[in-house]
Amino acid sequence: MPITWRDKILLAKIESAYGTDATPTGAANAILATNIELTPMEGSDVSRELERAFLGAQPTIPTELQAMIKFNVELAPSGAAGTAPAWGVLLRSCGCAETISPSTSVTYNPVSGGHESASIHLMIGNTLFAIVGARGTARFVAQAQAVPRIEYTFTGLFVQPAEGSRPTPDISAFQKPELVTDANTPTFTLGGTALVMRTATLDLANAVEGRFLVGSERVLITDRSEVFETTVEAVPLTTFNPFALAAAQTDVAVNLVHGTTAGKIATLAIPAAQMQRPQGLSNAQNITEWPLRLIPQLVSGNDQWTLTLT
Repeated sequence: MPITWRDKILLAKIESAYGTDATPTGAANAILATNIELTPMEGSDVSRELERAFLGAQPTIPTELQAMIKFNVELAPSGAAGTAPAWGVLLRSCGCAETISPSTSVTYNPVSGGHESASIHLMIGNTLFAIVGARGTARFVAQAQAVPRIEYTFTGLFVQPAEGSRPTPDISAFQKPELVTDANTPTFTLGGTALVMRTATLDLANAVEGRFLVGSERVLITDRSEVFETTVEAVPLTTFNPFALAAAQTDVAVNLVHGTTAGKIATLAIPAAQMQRPQGLSNAQNITEWPLRLIPQLVSGNDQWTLTLT
């Protein structure tokens, strides 16, 4: 019988020792995801460059073996203030710290060192594709009339796929999302000015690189360069002037609040984002819109942005 692509189970767990399989379980570590893409055996092929008496292709040796996986997760808090969401393990593996204030909030922010790693298991049919030492990058996406989501890309060390027993995934910790709408998304401001927003995205833009040396093979987050992009309805320049802000290299605060009920509120805050040159205008339903691009800046360090769940 063929293996059905839909027949997938995704698990993820933080590793206590880098590159050692944390053995995630279906009961405790299942991930509810969409749009899964797997590259199970990324790497290079080293040609042996043999001198032979006949023409023909050279044999090769596979090296720098890595696995890559991409998927999306709905951006919905846990439902209880101060309780980490089931997808928190994924942000932690993207160079983010998780700070829990019991019964109050869970906050994520970027960190520059001590990056955690995860073991990610994808089972398709009875075939287990395990990725260890996984680190990645993420992109927060809020689009009007759509489900808010986090788009992940992870890279980890290659493990030979093997046949195994299918776990029973428990995804009950994942809450139903709320669409990005006027009612569900009460706040969107740039520099304190409320604007009508079509889309908003924050790309963490982590540089994720494999480092394969004698004595150590790792996947590292070596840098990051966050970018915030949004499309908003144009307003009179006396209300908000992105052209003047860009020319003056001005930083503005970004504040996006989604959700209105305790336990279901997600607030994305960027305290200082440099306005970049607007690249043009767009037309939607005969309404002028501004595609804007801003670069989150350091204030005191590791505070370019925060995602706070309350």
